[in-house]
Amino acid sequence: MNRSITAVLLGTFTLRFSTGLTGGLLIYYLDELPGFGGPSVSATVVGILTAAYFLAELALSPGFGVLSDRLGAHRVMQWGPVFGAVAVVLTALTTDMYLIGVTRLLEGAAAAASIPSILGYIALATAHDEGLRGRVVARFEAATLAGIGAGVVAAGWLYGTEGGLGLERNAFFLNAGIYVISLLIYRYGVAELHHEPRPSHAERPLDSAELRPTHFDLGRYARLLRTPQVWLLAPTWIALNAVLGAWTTQSVFQLVNEPSQQFRDQVLMGGFEPAQVSFGLSVAGVVFFAGLFYWGNRFRILRRTTILAVGLAGALVMVIAVFALNHITAWGNVGTIGLAVVAGAGLFVMAGATPAALGLLADISESHPADRGAVMGLYSVFLGLGQIVGAVASGTAADWLGIDGLLLASLLLLLIAVLPVHRLRASEHLVGERAVSAPEH
Repeated sequence: MNRSITAVLLGTFTLRFSTGLTGGLLIYYLDELPGFGGPSVSATVVGILTAAYFLAELALSPGFGVLSDRLGAHRVMQWGPVFGAVAVVLTALTTDMYLIGVTRLLEGAAAAASIPSILGYIALATAHDEGLRGRVVARFEAATLAGIGAGVVAAGWLYGTEGGLGLERNAFFLNAGIYVISLLIYRYGVAELHHEPRPSHAERPLDSAELRPTHFDLGRYARLLRTPQVWLLAPTWIALNAVLGAWTTQSVFQLVNEPSQQFRDQVLMGGFEPAQVSFGLSVAGVVFFAGLFYWGNRFRILRRTTILAVGLAGALVMVIAVFALNHITAWGNVGTIGLAVVAGAGLFVMAGATPAALGLLADISESHPADRGAVMGLYSVFLGLGQIVGAVASGTAADWLGIDGLLLASLLLLLIAVLPVHRLRASEHLVGERAVSAPEH
């Protein structure tokens, strides 16, 4: 793994750390906003601000993906940290809710600018090495999740006064400095890829040269969206992200919140201390990261759709095991530990589905070497749609049936994810084929 790829992954971690840190700091800041001369903030407003981030990332990723193809992935990935730094500084300087809303849009723009270009760079740099591609996309997922998680954890320690540094909104300025570190990593740690204009009549070369379109054209993105492989991958990946989004937005709340009388028969509903939840999440995180690295190293010997299908099967096993845990009453410690091990094994296997889907997207980009950034920008689109669907579906289902509702929503989403896999597998031999370029008009 060369220095540039390592720097890209390190920059991904620091960028996502800043994202998670901002999200955590903002919650504490909004809670104390009246003390800084601002208005009281409702839970609905917090939800709207959260959605604004994902909507901005979803809406802007296509355009930045096309720009990264036009101007170069290395150049565009440096814009994200700039947007993020401006956003956090503005947040620290204002109590106006409209301006804070603008900062959330800027934060979303930071991810929209950096992630498609980073993934486009990764797709190009690993174009001729299956094993390297598997390892890199798995580490990208790990850097993303670890960065966001570490940022959220650090937020309370930096902001709070009890057991923390007590920086309060000065922590936003510190975060701006971390964004600058991301910028420096991208600027000086990542090598510019060699490039050449896109050929008009000749067959696209198979070397590692970066092909760039001659002008900005969102119509190219629309044409990419009409390709069969994208349509087959989209429902699976959106549904998979929705499952992950459902558990990250609702599980903690359901575990610690005092349940209503109708949910008293559900063992996992409420009654857990934050420290217990943190310990459980830490164990789950270690298992998931282990799965990412294990399955990421299997790209050379297993088909992407094989890893994806096995991962979805593991997710189904996990859901069934957690359902049993939620209703266990007389099995004792041995039964509880056994089900927890089964659930953990399912989570380990499920972890392979995310790098497999990302690997398929990178393979699709091989058919469009002049549009790698646009193709890889679909990652943010699928992620944003999945997070929004998962948050809405899980909240409604949890209000209806508690933890069982969360599990039911997850089961339905996984069934949606499974449906296209057979057809995706049948067309997998087409993914990554290089077409003869048509003349530019």
